[in-house]
Order: sequence, then structure tokens, then C-alpha cells
Amino acid sequence: MTPPDPARQADGSGQHAHFRALENLYASAPINALFRSRLEIVAAGHARITFDADERYFHAAGATHGTLYFKMLDDAAFYAANSLVSDRFLLTTAFNLHFTKPVREGRVVAEGKWISGKRRVFIAESHMVDDEGDQIGRGTGTFMRSHIALSGLDGYRLPQ
Repeated sequence: MTPPDPARQADGSGQHAHFRALENLYASAPINALFRSRLEIVAAGHARITFDADERYFHAAGATHGTLYFKMLDDAAFYAANSLVSDRFLLTTAFNLHFTKPVREGRVVAEGKWISGKRRVFIAESHMVDDEGDQIGRGTGTFMRSHIALSGLDGYRLPQ
């Protein structure tokens, strides 16, 4: 499938500026003070989130709680899809998650990729790997265009 053309920007700033503004938006979200991580929009329809898992995220049995899996997989898929939409914030309408391996500590990378959808509804998938290169989780999400303008969000700052 060919992704929609994200270079069509209302303000003429282009694809690169949109990607950086989405990265700023991610960094500005209050939830990310709890889950320290870094978003990189790699290309149109492709996002990567890097974070370090440690005991702060453990459940009672000493491994990372599913909350962290969901957040990182959802965010990676979401930003892969929103990289294709330059005017509106997308909303997650459904997300299917599969745990494939517990993780305790170390660097984790979540990668999201757009699968389909070009107008109102987008589908993206994501997977997470630990620092040994093993897949620890994967998911698929459905995202819908909202009425929220990206340009109206404080964190969505286009580079100067």
C-alpha cells in the first residue's frame, strides 16, 4: 500500500517539520513524565519509541506490568498513523495487544508502522523488542481522525 501524502501541509512547512512537531507533542504529554521515553518519526508511516524498563514498572511478580506494553505499543502505532495526517489529532478507537515475552530491565524499542487507511480511519501495527533483540510484545490499532486540530495543541510546535 502507498501511504497518504503527509507532505501536504496547510502551512507549507512540509513533512520534516510535521514529524518534529509530533515528536514535540509526544514529549510534552504529561503521561511521559511517568514513562520516560523518546519518540522518533523515522519516515511517513513509521515511528519508533525507545525507553528503559526497570523496577519502577514492575508488577508484584517482578516483571514489567502490561501497562507499559500497552502504552508504548499504542503510542508507536498511533504516531506512525498520525505521521500521515498533518491537520488533525488521531484517536485510538481499538487496540489489540499480544504479550510474547516478559521483560524486566533494559533498553526496549517499540516500532510502529502504518498498514492501511487514508482518510478517516487508519490501521497501524507495532512490536517491541528487548535489548537482546527478542520480541516482547506486538499489537494492532485502529485510529480515527478527530475534530482536534494539531495546530491548536500546545505541544505541537513546528520547528523554526
